[in-house]
Amino acid sequence: MSTAAQNQLGQAASSYLRSAAHQPIQWFEWGEAAFQAAKEQNKPILLDVGAVWCHWCHVMDRESYEDAEVARIVNENFVAVKVDRDERPEVDSRYQAAVQAISGQGGWPLTVFLTPDGRPFFGGTYFPPEEHWGRPSFKRVLLSIAQAYRERHGDVAESADAVMAALAQAESFAGRSGEISTRIIDQVVESALNMFDPQNGGFGSAPKFPHPSTVDLLLYRYAQTGDQRIRNCVVTTLTKMARGGVYDQLAGGFHRYSVDERWVVPHFEKMSYDNSELLKNYVHAWQATAEPLFAEVTRDIIRWMDECLSDRDHGGFYASQDADSSPHDDGDYFTWTLAEAREVLTEDELRVASLYYDIAEVGEMHHDPARNVLHVRAEIPEIAVRFGMRNEQVEALLLSAKKKMYAARLKRQTPYVDKTVYVNWNALCVSAYLVAARVLQLDEAKKFALRSLDRILAEGWDPNGGVLKHVIAYSEEPAGRMGGGAVAGLLDDYAFTALACLDAWEATADFSYFKFARAIADQMIARFFDATSGAFYDSEPSNAALGALITRRKPFQDSPTPSGNSAAAIVLLRLHALTNESSYRDRAELTIETFAGVASQFSIFASTFAIAVLMHSQPHTQISIVGTDSVADSLYAAAVAPLAPNKTVLRLTPNEVVAPMLPRALAETLPNLPAVREFKKSLAVICSNLTCQPPVFDANQLAAELRKP
Repeated sequence: MSTAAQNQLGQAASSYLRSAAHQPIQWFEWGEAAFQAAKEQNKPILLDVGAVWCHWCHVMDRESYEDAEVARIVNENFVAVKVDRDERPEVDSRYQAAVQAISGQGGWPLTVFLTPDGRPFFGGTYFPPEEHWGRPSFKRVLLSIAQAYRERHGDVAESADAVMAALAQAESFAGRSGEISTRIIDQVVESALNMFDPQNGGFGSAPKFPHPSTVDLLLYRYAQTGDQRIRNCVVTTLTKMARGGVYDQLAGGFHRYSVDERWVVPHFEKMSYDNSELLKNYVHAWQATAEPLFAEVTRDIIRWMDECLSDRDHGGFYASQDADSSPHDDGDYFTWTLAEAREVLTEDELRVASLYYDIAEVGEMHHDPARNVLHVRAEIPEIAVRFGMRNEQVEALLLSAKKKMYAARLKRQTPYVDKTVYVNWNALCVSAYLVAARVLQLDEAKKFALRSLDRILAEGWDPNGGVLKHVIAYSEEPAGRMGGGAVAGLLDDYAFTALACLDAWEATADFSYFKFARAIADQMIARFFDATSGAFYDSEPSNAALGALITRRKPFQDSPTPSGNSAAAIVLLRLHALTNESSYRDRAELTIETFAGVASQFSIFASTFAIAVLMHSQPHTQISIVGTDSVADSLYAAAVAPLAPNKTVLRLTPNEVVAPMLPRALAETLPNLPAVREFKKSLAVICSNLTCQPPVFDANQLAAELRKP
């Protein structure tokens, strides 16, 4: 039988799945056909979950799944199923939890062994081709599992039952609810401060991941309290990350995480959601601290996303960029030898750049010690003193060196960009661009964000059925598979898109965006809300659910994107503030109460939840700027400048201050104010709890009003 006949992935929508079409494994996509084959053949299922950006997934593909002997063992003893975790996050999340219960660890590639009906009984992550690093060889694992399934079927079934019970218990929050209390905020903040690495920034030790939701929580708390411990934690963390190798010093944008505690050597893949959430961090940090570096990094992230992760023709943000440009590459595209730098730089540029970026004969990469990860080792004044130069000379030489090195890097084989357009990640990017555009007056970023949101709503939202897709376009879709996939929208898609629509309404005063937000939130409630026990499931119930999908799940932890339930609660709180409809607040409270009893146990992974509690605990503040002149410009700038978690700033022309074009809470207040009704000059109005303060006509006075507790 030919490889093409054996393998069913050639017409898969996912580029990650299609990349395995040439393998001698008889792969199935996730679906009824795979489970039916397993039942008919009475074989266990080998489930491989990975992603196109995942370095070790490609390593395991090359080492094991392309090996003829491994393929023979798999094809004789298993039904093999390959899943793209970005395309099917609801499948990945359940089997990640199962492997955590089995082995205490998770990650990608995820390797899970299932009964024919999809119940997991053994699993792990990467298995090497030969016994190595204390891990058994993949062949030995395969043969042992096959033998256990044949000869100890009862033990396998018992293990599967135990794992499914553990999975159901882990995903159930029944009986663990609690009262909403601001103590939760303090507990999560203190947990973050206790985990803070004062020398290197960040939380915990190596490997070190960014925690954007935690940073946002800390920034909101600092804006409220002025606590200098919090400020130091945030400023140190964001500065060290921006100076480290985890940040692409030439192109901009952040790599996924650092393998060391100093943020120097990253895993080189770049994810849209990491960069969208870190973009918000740096904008918020600029608002809270006015540190110039944070505004600079904000613009730099947008520059990279514009150049690399944006569909400039149609709107929309791509999913990710790979770490590697070839199977044998390990970050070579992003790293430099001293000889490579010498080839493109003048002697003075090399002197300055090698000291600034720490480019030496011996670098940081274990596979090739000559390769250097660019990171900031010495500051400009220090370099100026050392070489007897003025700061301006050093800056000019660095700028020139950076441009030359970036131009030279662009001639290298560029790592693959996954051009799949996921609704949830796009919504996060839209919101991040809009907040950056608002604070830093970036009109082009605003335009592209709105264009991208319009594409989501046009291609991903069915207003008649009230349904969102999860994917609206795949990277290099095969013939017959255009226009996104059949994966139904998940809770994250609905919650993040509703938030993006609210952000777009705030950015434009276009009431249609508000109506989209409300319609999407109403469908989110109808499809995912548990009216009996509170909170939201991650996916809709289905009588045809396969494998572990029969386990209902209420996502609570930030990992790695903001928690779906916390984001949903924030949507509902924002809608309540704008409509004064108690049903939204009631469901938000039920959602928060569902997790309140256990939130503190999740430490910094409950940060978005703590932000939701923070928003619940404070009255919403609505600032409306009415006018079109320079006074209105200055009022708007004063309104958006301070950071606050529960603030909406809306700019309107006098003709837009009419009830049909405003949410109910504003429609009942703003048009009735004499100064607005008899408009004569630009003004700002601060409203809270259906009560509006007297209009303000001066930007300095508005800033003073907003500083009041």
